[in-house]
Amino acid sequence: MIQSTSLLESWTQENNQLASGCKDGQNEPNREHNLFRQRRWSSDFHRLLRKIQGIPPHLDRAQLELSVVYNTCVCFTAQSQFDEAELLLTQTAQRLLQIAGDDPGTSDPSVLWRTALKSVTGTALHRRVLSLLCLQWGVWLAKSRLTAVQDFQEEVSLLEAQSGAVWNDCRAETKEKISNIPILVLDPRRLVDLLKICTAIVQGAERLTEGWSVLSALQAASASPAPRALIAYTHLLSGSCLAHMNRPQMALQCYRKALETDPRCVCALYQSALIYSRLENSQAEIQALRILHSMLLLPSTTEPAMAADRLLSPSLFLCSQSLSSLLSVPSALSVLHSLALKCVIHSRVSEGVECYLDLLAALQSEDQHGVHAVVSTLPKLPRLYLEAGAALLMARRPADCMALCDEVIGSTLDLLPEKVLLEDPVARRVAGSGEVTEEAENGLVRLLWTAAAYLLQGHCYSQLKDWKQAVTHYTRCINLLVKVHYKDTGFSLQIPCADKDPEQGVDLCVLQRLKGLSLAGRGISFAQIDRLREALRDLQLSRQAHPEGVSARRWYGEVLWRLDRKQEAAACWEQTWSNPIPSLSEALPVYAQELQSGPLLDSAELRQKLQELGPT
Repeated sequence: MIQSTSLLESWTQENNQLASGCKDGQNEPNREHNLFRQRRWSSDFHRLLRKIQGIPPHLDRAQLELSVVYNTCVCFTAQSQFDEAELLLTQTAQRLLQIAGDDPGTSDPSVLWRTALKSVTGTALHRRVLSLLCLQWGVWLAKSRLTAVQDFQEEVSLLEAQSGAVWNDCRAETKEKISNIPILVLDPRRLVDLLKICTAIVQGAERLTEGWSVLSALQAASASPAPRALIAYTHLLSGSCLAHMNRPQMALQCYRKALETDPRCVCALYQSALIYSRLENSQAEIQALRILHSMLLLPSTTEPAMAADRLLSPSLFLCSQSLSSLLSVPSALSVLHSLALKCVIHSRVSEGVECYLDLLAALQSEDQHGVHAVVSTLPKLPRLYLEAGAALLMARRPADCMALCDEVIGSTLDLLPEKVLLEDPVARRVAGSGEVTEEAENGLVRLLWTAAAYLLQGHCYSQLKDWKQAVTHYTRCINLLVKVHYKDTGFSLQIPCADKDPEQGVDLCVLQRLKGLSLAGRGISFAQIDRLREALRDLQLSRQAHPEGVSARRWYGEVLWRLDRKQEAAACWEQTWSNPIPSLSEALPVYAQELQSGPLLDSAELRQKLQELGPT
């Protein structure tokens, strides 16, 4: 008995020394050193536990043994060794029942813990078993076993109800520093508070579509004692829940609360931008994207900032796929690209140009950190050059636009196939086959990039009023586009656009748009040098290729008028009054849309001509 008491005191002292060292080491700022310390503590606690469990279990040593198990499992959990922690917890529950003389007849953790809790009710071991149940709860949460957490909700509720009173005496013992009381490396009450809010966050992310019940739970969790980042997550999820309920303004209020709680919650900014996009509030969306981009450039936004305790980070328990999806934010470069595109589309061209130039400079810089990891989330470089070129053209910077187009042509022209052979789209739908082959698709994409570069250069020369060069570059664009053929039917101009027939794909719609725009550009250029027959031919072909094109229809009427076919011109113009040039859209690349960069017809002058002509 004396030897047993001596061992108990020795082991208790060893546990307390390890626990004190573990607590003191939690303030280690160096992450590498901290990981090394955690591995060492885990190993030391486990070694001590093997000593204790090397002799038959006994009630006198049970409190110490359960404390060492708790400390060991906390260290296992801190290193994401969840399987090791769960195995040790299960073995401990079985050993505890062996002491009590109970046999549940199963190794199911839920049954074991229910039986173990029942066996120690009203004893000094009760709070230690509750502490271990906390860790089992944490392991289930870390392994996304939400069903197990839900099934064990009664015991979890017991933990929540008793986390204050049951452990008050434990805190008093610690303050008095009684030498024979085993010290725990982490206050179980703090662990319960952490697990409560993490559970609410994970369950909320998984059940966002369930409406008010989830919203109520998240709002209750937002009042919990927890790190600011976790409170911000409850507001973020409340906003996402309200967004699912089609209450965008209320969702935006929750996102603002998230940012007020933790300004580093960049995902709230991103979700706000998505809501503004749905509301078609372009000004607010652009502002949100601009702030998001500036925040993503700060180093602190890429580092964990919510450790309630350096030993157990909340991120250990937030492993839900649904939550990860909600918390994900595009890279800084992707946000910069979205910002550039939004600015151009919503007539903030100068801002868009600056964003595009910053983006291209970042991609070309050898010092840009992480560029290679995020390039795959951006459009291919030729497309970025073309988008930037279109923005420069709209900003009336034709020389800069042509320089970017030269880069595209230089990188793609030698790789173009002699022709691109596609399966007839109607036959493909009838046969039920998939998209075009990868080889044909790659050839088509490269061809479209090069053709678009020539088209933009044609627009540039048109802007400079160099009509012969404009004709040359529009012709180069057309000559590339006619290399696309369909099997059996030859080249077809009548390709339904993507918004009318999504099965055709955006590339085929871009093909048709480029053909219509290049023919219109060449026709308008011919009109400027009085080659009216060629102008009329191209403008007519442009109308067939792209019936929605407004500029081609208006200039078609102008050429008819100059050819003294005034009645036909009047009829053509009257059809176009109600059809203004459409605003830019995100559905298609900017460079495949009408940019209003060429010569414009004065509507007042056209109406004057019609009045002079008289009733038609």
